[in-house]
Amino acid sequence: MPILNRVADLLPEIVAWRRDIHANPELGFDVDRTSRFVADHLREFGCDQVVTGVGKTGVVGVINGKKAANDGKRQVIGLRADMDALPIKENTGLPYASKNEGLMHACGHDGHTAMLLGAARYLAETRNFAGAAVLIFEPAEELGKGAAAMLEDGLMECFGIQQVYGMHNHPGMPIGVFGIREGAAFAGTDIVRFKIEGRGGHHGFPHKAIDPILVGAQLITALQQILAQNVDPIETAGLSFDSFHSGDGLATIAHTAELSGTIRALKQEVREVVQNRMSEIVSGIARVTGAKIDVTSETGEIILVNHPEQTMLAIAAAKDVAGEDNVVTTPPVLGGDDFARLAKARPGAYIFCGNGDSSGVHHPSYNFNEDAIPFGTSFWIRLVENTLA
Repeated sequence: MPILNRVADLLPEIVAWRRDIHANPELGFDVDRTSRFVADHLREFGCDQVVTGVGKTGVVGVINGKKAANDGKRQVIGLRADMDALPIKENTGLPYASKNEGLMHACGHDGHTAMLLGAARYLAETRNFAGAAVLIFEPAEELGKGAAAMLEDGLMECFGIQQVYGMHNHPGMPIGVFGIREGAAFAGTDIVRFKIEGRGGHHGFPHKAIDPILVGAQLITALQQILAQNVDPIETAGLSFDSFHSGDGLATIAHTAELSGTIRALKQEVREVVQNRMSEIVSGIARVTGAKIDVTSETGEIILVNHPEQTMLAIAAAKDVAGEDNVVTTPPVLGGDDFARLAKARPGAYIFCGNGDSSGVHHPSYNFNEDAIPFGTSFWIRLVENTLA
């Protein structure tokens, strides 16, 4: 089936919600205004249950269907949207641009939240399904901590969720196209930090110092050989650096340097190869240079795995909305999303919705494409009505 007529009717309202959220971005768990906005609307729609404070500032709404299940067993499906923004200065020039200096919705979470609110409005009106739809509005996805916090508060158990779904916009994919793949879809990530202790000194006497900047440069170069020489070329992995800090200038060789980056992989065994080889290279460079190098590693996202049955259900719903030819198989992505934790707790699937020819996510000029709203909202509705038929 195409876009639902009722969704087309609701589009101006959904767009207004999205623009309000866009103009008032909030970070991490500090999404109090957004949470209130979501909860107030869910109550207005007549949800059977609206619970706030799940995972600190998460919101959960429950809508019960009016049909009876054929087998008498109650089915419960969870739908997740993320609410938080990013610490990026907006450069879009939009009339509804961020009012909060240095913060913006540069990943489309404003659109995700608005689309799920639109689906909630429709589902609460029609209730044309059996069982229950649980609407999950998650904080702190960008920190990789929101899903874990909601799970710790008993998200799955308290609401009886049996399967769970997520959706994200995809810049570069045409509007009206959906993309998904079974199996590993998003990488697991590890955040690594290197603290290098050299020996400070004067530029005129470099032989009496151990330059931590030179040591850090060797680390950056040497660690790249892991991907080239130690990871099977058929597999996928990434190792990149995002910060390098050392010294104050003034003709002085610094005493310390700090370097940080991420490891990304789609298989746990590949992740372990990179980590083990990294430890060996760090030890070798420390011996050669005489520097002391301390390494700390923190697990960021786990690998996001789309379960077979839920992937097929998502594909069926997407085809109902967009047509057979507009649902494609996407390659795995080395980005991370903590929806992975929800899909580990319960069988689940994560689908992309085309955002058209927009800037990439996490870019100052990115903007969620509102033409995607009817497709995303209709997908959520069709997924619920199909799965809980």
